[in-house]
Amino acid sequence: MRRPEVLRKNKDFSAIYSRGKSLGDKYVVVFYRDNHLDYTRTAFLASKKVGKSVQRNRARRLMKESYRNIREEIQTGIDIVIIARNTINDASLVQVRKSLINALKRAKLIEENIKV
Repeated sequence: MRRPEVLRKNKDFSAIYSRGKSLGDKYVVVFYRDNHLDYTRTAFLASKKVGKSVQRNRARRLMKESYRNIREEIQTGIDIVIIARNTINDASLVQVRKSLINALKRAKLIEENIKV
């Protein structure tokens, strides 16, 4: 059974990139857009600029774990695409989490008083 909270369709990605908004931080770039659903859908991307497959998979794991820790704080009804920057290679989980929280705060997708 597929999880509905994962973005998969190309038309959804195209809509987020063309009609959504974006914000960058040191380790991640966040694209977001309202989806008019009762839940938030997410996608985690790492291009070949990040490195070979081992580095790309590590980057995705870091972003997923950072997101998992703050998932309850994020608004519902939003599509979010989180893209790794090539600076993520030398980053720790704590640094990636701080970067993701800062980007989401500036996008006003989470509360300002959340612990970093």
